[in-house]
Amino acid sequence: MLIFVVRVLYFFVCAGALYNFINQPTLDLPYSTAILLFVLLLFVTQIFTVIDVVIRQKRIEVISSIYFGLLVGALLNYLMLQALEPFRQQLIAIKITGDEASSALDVMFIIQLLSPLILSYISISFLLQTKDDFRFVIPYVEFSRELKGGRPLVLDSSALIDGRIADVSETQIIESQLIVPSFILKEVQDIADSGDKNRRTRGRRGLDVLDKLQKSATTEVTVYRAAGIERKDLTNDQRLIELASELGGRIVTNDFNLNKVASLQGVSAINLNDVANALKPRFVPGDLLRTTIAKEGESPGQGVGFLDDGTMVVCEQAAVLIGKEIDVVVTSVLQNSAGRMIFGRQADSGGTA
Repeated sequence: MLIFVVRVLYFFVCAGALYNFINQPTLDLPYSTAILLFVLLLFVTQIFTVIDVVIRQKRIEVISSIYFGLLVGALLNYLMLQALEPFRQQLIAIKITGDEASSALDVMFIIQLLSPLILSYISISFLLQTKDDFRFVIPYVEFSRELKGGRPLVLDSSALIDGRIADVSETQIIESQLIVPSFILKEVQDIADSGDKNRRTRGRRGLDVLDKLQKSATTEVTVYRAAGIERKDLTNDQRLIELASELGGRIVTNDFNLNKVASLQGVSAINLNDVANALKPRFVPGDLLRTTIAKEGESPGQGVGFLDDGTMVVCEQAAVLIGKEIDVVVTSVLQNSAGRMIFGRQADSGGTA
């Protein structure tokens, strides 16, 4: 809505400025000519609005490179003209007549005309092609990461294909920006285009997971184009480690070897398998635990106890044991977003749940 208001204001400001310009007494244009000129100039100003609407995805590093390229080009042009100024003054001062003086001054004029154009183009082109190799522009450093929380998480192809990262993001536990490098996206696309059916299925799953992440309202996902790193003769794992080190981020992967190599090179890595293991229930069927029966359960004969962390333990045929501490054999574990419940039977009862 705000950008729409800005565009409307821009239209009226342009219209007002052009109206005042055309109505200057010094122009003294016929009415029809004035109307035609007004419409033509207004159309020219609104071309930029159309371009703004058509090009939806804009990158701040491109704008920064163009802006600073123009500044650097203007600075280089100024320095070059200052260096040539004594030569130009000497041409004017000395008494050269005829074609020699005319030719020399023409050359100077051509240099003054073309140098700002050429130097600006060279500066902009250089910055656009090397913006991923170094951090020259301060705004680019700030906007290239756009972090909502902590350090960015750089996703590996195995993490995308696995798919659990999308489920984790839906819990809103991830506050950091998720970064998918362009070479990782290409790797997943190549897998999706594979002639092998299993690989093709895995690749398409990875693309679906990325699409799900990008559509999530609670997760910020960026496909990061690291042209400088892509040009290097490295494996994707090495590129991933180098990019994570450059961005100060952490790698998210299922690859055990990548996890180890990243750690050896001082780059933090999160293995989704380790995360899943850490979130597994503390108890599995057959385990033995000790608890005090605190009250009766909802079903007849059930007794309810609690572990130190507040987990509810429902024990069959233990309603008569309220206040007593007993050993319970775990028969099943129920876990959902509401919490965790453990069902079991008394260790020496011989019954089943």
